[in-house]
Amino acid sequence: MLRLFNIHRTNIDRMKIGILTHHTVVNVGAFLQAYAVQEAVKKLRPDAKVEIINYIPVKHFLINTLGWFLWYKNRQNWRNWGNIFRLPFTLKTERSKHMNLSPVCFTANGISKLGYDIIVVGSDEVWNYADPKSFNKIKFGHGIDSARLISYAPSAGNSDLSNIPESVSVGLQKFSHISGRDKRTVQLAELATKKKVVEVLDPTFLYPLPFEHNPYTPKRDYILFYYCEHLPIAIKQQIFDYAKDNGMDVIGAGESDTNYAKCTVNMTPFQWIELFRHAKFVFTGTFHGAVFSILNHRQFKVYLTNKGRIAKVGALLENLGIENRMMTPDYVFNLKTQADEIDYVSVQKTIDEKRTISIDYLKEALQ
Repeated sequence: MLRLFNIHRTNIDRMKIGILTHHTVVNVGAFLQAYAVQEAVKKLRPDAKVEIINYIPVKHFLINTLGWFLWYKNRQNWRNWGNIFRLPFTLKTERSKHMNLSPVCFTANGISKLGYDIIVVGSDEVWNYADPKSFNKIKFGHGIDSARLISYAPSAGNSDLSNIPESVSVGLQKFSHISGRDKRTVQLAELATKKKVVEVLDPTFLYPLPFEHNPYTPKRDYILFYYCEHLPIAIKQQIFDYAKDNGMDVIGAGESDTNYAKCTVNMTPFQWIELFRHAKFVFTGTFHGAVFSILNHRQFKVYLTNKGRIAKVGALLENLGIENRMMTPDYVFNLKTQADEIDYVSVQKTIDEKRTISIDYLKEALQ
């Protein structure tokens, strides 16, 4: 009986760490950043119980899910609608398989009742107060009084630093350790708190992530597109023509276009990673599309029209000294001349240095 009692006491006394992030967004990048934070915290605190807080902000959840379907409303390939419809359910299944999720909660009080010793806020744009649909005071710590708050790689997106809401400043004062994913977020936190804030890498850079066989991966060389929306038709067509003339496929992961050899949006996040591993070239318009091109040492270009994406992807490229990945209107694709444009020896050296800073910060914050 005494042995059983002691085991029970050990389980009670085990530290409990919760991660508060955008984990339910219908987006592969959102899934992978949340999973990466979870795995990093588990590595650094193997003695603790680590959970992703299954907090569902109802308004944000409904807007994001509805927006997902509306975004595809006028896409060319209607046959792909089955895949589009299934992705939210695929991601839900993957969350249940790969994330240690807490019980569902809808309020700050519900989070507090879960009894965490530490709550890690981040990563992703959890501190973006420029976007009314995602601004959430709870992710600035409001109403959470039962745990010590730290942040890992949150982003404020393109929020206006000259007009910081009082609720943001008051909330950030509650954090014992603050980091940001980009210079803009670091500036925000330093202005609001007058404390030193650490710039860290997106969590997907910290430790290698798993990948799975993807049935959509072609046997011959291919060019990968991932959400390169609004790319001028003339540029897109000459890429298609180049691929055809050189015996290559063009794959769309997350886009519908009748010119793609294979096209799907419904795949697991780890199958999605597999597509980046083997692509000869990547065209993307998203932050994590660029991240996984870099992680897999792929040559890539980004095309951006959205102000928020320009800010966050631009910050990533600047951090790694590869600002020339931004496409210009007169861009002409030629794999032979662009096969070695990125010096990945130099880029990897920068990543390794920043990774050390990032892990050291998180290790200290979790003590």
